[in-house]
Amino acid sequence: MEQQTVEMITQMILQTINKMEEKSGGYRVPVGVSARHIHLTQEHVETLFGEGYQLTKKKDLMGGQYACNETVTIVGLKLRAIENVRVLGPVRKASQVEISATDAMKLGIKAPIRESGNIAGSAPIAVVGPKGVLYLKEGCIVAMRHIHMSPADAMAAGVRDGDIVSVKADNERGTVFNHVKIRVNESFTLEMHIDTDEANASKIKTGDEVTIIK
Repeated sequence: MEQQTVEMITQMILQTINKMEEKSGGYRVPVGVSARHIHLTQEHVETLFGEGYQLTKKKDLMGGQYACNETVTIVGLKLRAIENVRVLGPVRKASQVEISATDAMKLGIKAPIRESGNIAGSAPIAVVGPKGVLYLKEGCIVAMRHIHMSPADAMAAGVRDGDIVSVKADNERGTVFNHVKIRVNESFTLEMHIDTDEANASKIKTGDEVTIIK
């Protein structure tokens, strides 16, 4: 092995050790506040926006996702509605609506707290687009709070994909969030996702930092 390669590997190991030592009192993570949104299949995109319609990108997000220019209206029981719900792309294998607990109360539905993608037996909801209406028998959830991490971040924090941790907000509220799921992927940027209810209650905004405490 070339001397330059050995030195490079040694430097990477030392940097990782230093990070772990610096974070020994808790690993700090930036927060992203996640507003209500919807993921759609291509079939459901066409139901709502017209035959052959393709979603258009507004803003890139992490992990290959993006916020779309398109929005819809979601409708719960007793015809209570929330307008301007952002569509996220790209299209998925199953459609899914993610809302806050306050949204669920407004809509008159019982949306369970679930990890994204786990929609079996979740709340039904109607979705209204400019060209059509979609009824989902299941698919509306309150997203489980979670932290996106790269493998390097996970190593530095001493956690693995799927771990459940507690996180503290170091502000005047000092809120502790339990049951926070770690999600590790090469495409992820370090960020904890909470919904608007959690952010408002804990006085946290996008860009603030929290600390993994266990």
